[in-house]
Amino acid sequence: MKHDFQKSLPGQVVLGIFAIGFGLLFLLDNLDILNVRHVLSFWPTVFILFGLLKIYDTRTPGGLFLGGMLVLIGVIMTLNRLGFYYLGWHTLWPVVMILLGISVVARAMLNRRNIEQGADGLAPAPERDSDTVEATAILGGFKRRILSQQFKGGELTAIMGGCDIDLRNASIESEAVINVFAVCGGISLRIPPDWTLVMNGTPILGGFDEKTATPPNQSKRLVIQGYAIMGGVEVRN
Repeated sequence: MKHDFQKSLPGQVVLGIFAIGFGLLFLLDNLDILNVRHVLSFWPTVFILFGLLKIYDTRTPGGLFLGGMLVLIGVIMTLNRLGFYYLGWHTLWPVVMILLGISVVARAMLNRRNIEQGADGLAPAPERDSDTVEATAILGGFKRRILSQQFKGGELTAIMGGCDIDLRNASIESEAVINVFAVCGGISLRIPPDWTLVMNGTPILGGFDEKTATPPNQSKRLVIQGYAIMGGVEVRN
């Protein structure tokens, strides 16, 4: 059984691109073609990379908006480093906070609209969102208990924050997929003992930690996929 949440960039591709990039960087430095210190001064480009990964991996309008905001922050800071204009850090960090705030407000409004409107945009459908979970924690924490008996998956994002999702009283019919995106943050999930966990995540200076027992009946599968970038994802019973 397939869901819209399943498509994700293969982890081997992402790790391979990172390895190739760092290898080329230091090779060119050893050949005196470029200066690594000068290149690393443009570290804000990582925001652009993280944003593009989020845009590719997301399946929700809120996720697309968040990815776009990360790309915008990276572009603004990179252009500043290139000397197109000058913004001191005392001016730049409030701009970053404003952009992140706009992202949080926009996601909240999108989520509220999805709850108040049905699939056709006319009828209320509060039960529509109960079978999925979508949460974003930026510089804060998000905690939720899921009780759905037909859980289908969802999307979790933690940026310098944490998400704690309790699924122990939920159930799935066959397979559910959760996309995770943790950057300098953590995502924790607690699942029932009769669920089979499949970890397809990609850790980049981070980690995926599985603390579950293998059930005798493997008819219920939970697939975890996504990225842990200088952050962590933990799943336990």
